[in-house]
Amino acid sequence: MLTIGELAKATGVNVSTIRYYEQMGLLTHSTRSDGNQRRYTEDEQDRLAFIRHARDLGLAITAIRDLMDLGQRPDMSMTEAGRIASEQLAAIRERIERLRKLEVELVQISTHGVAFGPDKSRVIQSLARFDLAGTKSD
Repeated sequence: MLTIGELAKATGVNVSTIRYYEQMGLLTHSTRSDGNQRRYTEDEQDRLAFIRHARDLGLAITAIRDLMDLGQRPDMSMTEAGRIASEQLAAIRERIERLRKLEVELVQISTHGVAFGPDKSRVIQSLARFDLAGTKSD
């Protein structure tokens, strides 16, 4: 059994994130030691490694939960996993397209930034068209 700190170190997942995943129902609530410390099994470590990998791939918490449910519920079709993967693929393609547009904007600013002259607000306006997720708001 691993403590939460050992689990964090073994999986590369921050302790507060592990607690968050417990709250979201992605990880089962751990058992507790006599000293009330969380203890995690190897299965929970594997589950957390899966969650981390899925998050690295950009999957939303709901999609991860759906995929994990597939393993727990044999009545759910594997086409459901395909549906989730297809949705994620579409989202990634959209993000790539937004990032390409952002790249064009940044190239223009970096190569033609001098053309903005004293009106630096044009740089800010140009970048302001992109939200934090890299999407362009027209």
